[in-house]
Parts: sequence; structure tokens; C-alpha cells
Amino acid sequence: MQQPGQKKSIAGTLLNLLGSGPKPEPSAPTAGDGEVIQPAAGDGALENHLGGDEARNYRKYEYETVAPHVGRSLLEIGSGLGHFSEQFAGRLDYLVVSDNDPYCVGELRKRYDGNDDVEVIDLELPAEIEIRQKVDTVVMMNVLEHIKDDVQALRDLASVTLPGGRIVIWVPGYMQLYGDFDRKVGHVTRYTPATLEASVREAGLVPEVLKPINFLGGIAWWFAVRRGGAGYPDPRLVKIYDRTVVPVTRAIERLVRPPFGQTVFCVARVPR
Repeated sequence: MQQPGQKKSIAGTLLNLLGSGPKPEPSAPTAGDGEVIQPAAGDGALENHLGGDEARNYRKYEYETVAPHVGRSLLEIGSGLGHFSEQFAGRLDYLVVSDNDPYCVGELRKRYDGNDDVEVIDLELPAEIEIRQKVDTVVMMNVLEHIKDDVQALRDLASVTLPGGRIVIWVPGYMQLYGDFDRKVGHVTRYTPATLEASVREAGLVPEVLKPINFLGGIAWWFAVRRGGAGYPDPRLVKIYDRTVVPVTRAIERLVRPPFGQTVFCVARVPR
């Protein structure tokens, strides 16, 4: 039987992986009605602490999960500075990158200046999307959770996706993990497979892959955010987490489907 001291030690270890407790935060901008909105996705963006140089294994995890579902033409929603979509260079005939932050849009235009195979658009969903041609794949990495009318956003994306094409969705999982970090970066919700499926089907899409992933990350996040009150992950400790927990999580998930996770992953098909 586990002793109280042992339980505290395990919780403390998981807490230390993602954050050592509440700490001063940069103030998040607010919209006119007082709602928290996502800060600009520049070097100081809170969400970049999860995917920067401190989390190389995690970024590889993202890419290798998404890549098998990407075709020859891609629209990426919430591209930030373009680091994720650039990994598909060489396999795409047509790429559209998008963001609704002026800084990011400007940087994307600089990055792809003179490249006729890449289109850069300023886009905030839900909205009518204007691009040169329809794509066979849409990728949304940690975007849908920022949008109140997620169903309409998915319909808008389906309208510019070829029949039979895919919309690949990566979102934070489970409201039990919702905490101060989520509020600061403007998350409307965290999803479960059931709630994401409901939105996908209401938008007229067919889920082909729908599952929780990053099981151990979910446990660590719960201890850090819900029990420990961490405001956001410390980049130094994210590096430790990335080198230790992420490889173990991937090994486990190759063998078994986890019951829940820090993330919910979905591949939705646009009907023919």
C-alpha cells in the first residue's frame, strides 16, 4: 500500500516537470468586452513555451502524428511564424499559411516572399476563406479551442477543402485540465473525443481518427495546473519533461490506446 509520503513525492515530481507553482505572469491583452484573447505569437507568446526549442521531442511527436494525413496541398490555420508547416516543404504542390495576428502575418509574408507556391492570408475564423484553389488537407494545431463557434469554423474550412479531403485537428484535452494557463492564452474550452466528435459531425464532417494522446502529459498537467496551481510551464522544466516523459509516452501509446490525454487528435473527412 502506498504511503502518504510516497504519494506526495510522485505528485511533486510531476508538478516539477511542468511548473513549480504560481508565479508572476505577463498580463494578457483583452478584447473590448473584457474577454481574454491570445497574445501575439511572437517570441513572448505563452503557448510557445510548449513547442519551442525546449520541446524538440514533442514537436517531432506532433509532426509524426500529423504527417501521414497530409496530402499534396495544405492550408494551415494559426501558422504563427511558420515553423510547423515548413516541415512539409518539398512534398507540397501548394501551401496556404494563415494567422490572425498582424506580427505573425507580417513574418510569414517575409518568409515566403517571392515563393509562388505559398499563399499567406490574414484569417480569423469563423469567416469566408478566400484562397487561390481548394486544398486536400487542412491542419489546425491548437487553434479550434480558441474559437467559440467551432462548428461554423469547421464548416468554413470544409468549404475550401476538396471532397474526400481531410481536416486534421489537434486540441487540448479534458476540462479537468483547464487552468490558469488556458485562461491566459484564450482557450474557450478543452475537448474530449466525445465533444470534439459532436462539433465535427455537426459541421458535416466524418471523423476517421479520433483519440486522446499524450497520456502521461495529461497526468503531469493535472498535477501541475489543477493541483499545483502552475500558471504556465517553466521552459527549463519543459525541456526535462520533453527528454523523459515524451519518449515514454510515445512508446506506451504505440502499444495501447490511452483512456485520456493532454491532447485530443482528430482527422475528419470532408464527404465526397
